[in-house]
Amino acid sequence: MTARRKTLQNSADDYGKIVDLLSRMAIHHNNVSFSCRKHGAVKADVHSVMSPSRLDSIRSVYGVSVAKNLMKVEVSSCDPSGCTFDMEGFISNSNYVSKKTILVLFINDRLVECSALKRAIEIVYAATLPKASKPFVYMSINLPREHVDINIHPTKKEVSLLNQEIIIEMIQSEVEVKLRNANDTRTFQEQKVEYIQSTLTSPRSDSTVSPKPSGQKAQKVPVNKMVRTDSSDPAGRLHAFLQPKPHNLPDKVSSLSVVRSSVRQRRNPKETADLSSVQELIAGVDSCCHPGLLETVRNCTYVGMADDVFALVQYNTHLYLANVVNLSKELMYQQTLRRFAHFNAIQLSDPAPLSELILLALKEEDLDPETDKNDDLKERIAEMNTELLKEKAEMLEEYFSVYIDSDGNLSRLPVILDQYTPDMDRVPEFLLCLGNDVEWEDEKSCFQGVSAAIGNFYAMYPPLLPNPSGDGIQFYTKRGESSQEKSDLDGNVEMEDNLDKDLLSDAENAWAQREWSIQHVLFPSMRLFLKPPASMASNGTFVKVASLEKLYKIFERC
Repeated sequence: MTARRKTLQNSADDYGKIVDLLSRMAIHHNNVSFSCRKHGAVKADVHSVMSPSRLDSIRSVYGVSVAKNLMKVEVSSCDPSGCTFDMEGFISNSNYVSKKTILVLFINDRLVECSALKRAIEIVYAATLPKASKPFVYMSINLPREHVDINIHPTKKEVSLLNQEIIIEMIQSEVEVKLRNANDTRTFQEQKVEYIQSTLTSPRSDSTVSPKPSGQKAQKVPVNKMVRTDSSDPAGRLHAFLQPKPHNLPDKVSSLSVVRSSVRQRRNPKETADLSSVQELIAGVDSCCHPGLLETVRNCTYVGMADDVFALVQYNTHLYLANVVNLSKELMYQQTLRRFAHFNAIQLSDPAPLSELILLALKEEDLDPETDKNDDLKERIAEMNTELLKEKAEMLEEYFSVYIDSDGNLSRLPVILDQYTPDMDRVPEFLLCLGNDVEWEDEKSCFQGVSAAIGNFYAMYPPLLPNPSGDGIQFYTKRGESSQEKSDLDGNVEMEDNLDKDLLSDAENAWAQREWSIQHVLFPSMRLFLKPPASMASNGTFVKVASLEKLYKIFERC
């Protein structure tokens, strides 16, 4: 008895545990009256009377606010070869709000805990309840005694069940069905807010603070949930701290406000072509949109480029890696459908012959380009694709603003995003894709194939020249013609390496132009137009790399 007394905490804590235990017992054994009162207190903390209704017991113990938001749930299984059990109970609906999950679980009339069942129920409620709200659940499960294992915890309060996964899955499915059927209406409480005229008329100042009505306090945001960025604020990007401003950065940077204004003015044209196939493709894009990713894209903040393909973006307190190539490809595809037959055009300085470009693309795909073994076959393929594109030239010009003249020369390309020009080194691949990958016979498949080819061509791939930053500078070294051989004491020969200034300058311009386009054209356009498909949630386009709440938990343990 002396050793047991040493493990006890103060009387207040122990009394709270006693009240919680008796409260749970009172709602299960509703045919028994319970009363619990602290020594010296006048009013009982737990008081229930014998009642035929369990809901009345819950009302008397946990209050009216809990009882009025409960729904009855029942699940049973009589499969002799599988699981046999009966479950009945009450679960809270979407109007119930609490900061702590209350699970009252009785198995064979014994108060126990089951962490797996609790976790499964919380997963269902996570998609229904408001953020930081938890459910109230009472369940009574009856099953054969031999199907219960009570020897997994020293206190015997944690149990494990035979066929536990099947039982939990059936209960979870029934709870989900109940919540879906009962989630048509929600009840919200109104709070009157006193209107303050001074907040609208007086200018914003850091030194003056508008007086607040009496009785109202500003809600303090926890530091581990504080969002310190604004997606509409262009300042504070990562590259501003890590990289010096290049001297050869495009002049468009100075006209940032003009660019953004142009992007916003060029919204989706409402007068899209009346072709049913195009409307079906656009409807398919809308139906496959992932609502969570859409919210992220609409309100994310661009931080900077993590490498050649992934960009760092912040949404609320989360940091993501976003695949720029996948995002830009999908955005260009969707914009091609929405701007169908309403394109501006990019005029090429010199018309480009299709046959030569397609032949160049075929040679680039060849594993051994030095051999002339298949040159005749490649030329025939190039001629066939050229003739095919010349036949479809009228349709390509009318719907996609891709102009091919009667001599087989490409002279115009469409404008998918204002202030953005695609990488012209990828034109051969684009033309080959038009010839080989498009199903020209079916209208819907044809428009989808051409739009996909345009989206792939306009995607913001890394430039073909290696990135000159970091170790990539080694690709731009050359042997100087006037280099002198210097012999040291060991007889080793040293060669003076020089940088190819012209090639290095071209590479720096290409990479700077791409990063500028990603920050000032791609991400503003994504916030306006992109509807990310559900596949992007699982194909690695978005990867969460950090969460402020989890970082605080880690640092608190240090």
